[in-house]
Amino acid sequence: MKPKFSLASLLVATALLLVGCNYDVPLTARPTRNVDARLLGVWLGGDDGKGTLVVRQLDEGTYVVAMDHDLYTAFHSDFAGTAFLSVQELNHDRLHTYLTATLSADGRQLTVRTVSTKVVPESTKGRAALQKLISANLANPALYGEPAVFTRKK
Repeated sequence: MKPKFSLASLLVATALLLVGCNYDVPLTARPTRNVDARLLGVWLGGDDGKGTLVVRQLDEGTYVVAMDHDLYTAFHSDFAGTAFLSVQELNHDRLHTYLTATLSADGRQLTVRTVSTKVVPESTKGRAALQKLISANLANPALYGEPAVFTRKK
C-alpha cells in the first residue's frame, strides 16, 4: 500500500528517535523529489505530546530536522514504488536510516515507520545490496517497525 504522502523530515526524526541510524548510504543517491511544504513546521510526538520535532527546508530537495538536541538531514528516496525517506544523523556517526510516512487527510497527524534492522540487517553494505533486500521484502509486514505518531503543533 502506498502512503498518501511522504513525510521526509518527520520520518527522519521519528526513525532516529525510535531506532537510530544504521546504514552507510542513503537509499537513493539523490532526492527523488522536492521538499513537501506540508511537512515543514513543528510536530509533537510521544504519549505526552512533549517530544518536539522541528522540520525546516535546507534546500530544494533536503529537510533539516531538529529533535532532542540532535540534528538530521532527510530527503525523499522513492524506490520500488514506495515512498521512502533517507535520514542522516549529523551529530555523531552520520549513518542513515530509512522511513515511510503517512500524513492524515487534514495534515494534522503524521505516522512514521522505520525499516526494521531485523529484516534489513545493519551489516548490509552498499546501496545495491540494501535496495535488493528492501525490494525483496516490500510485501513483508515485518519490513517496518511499529508506527510512531506525531501531531502538528497548533
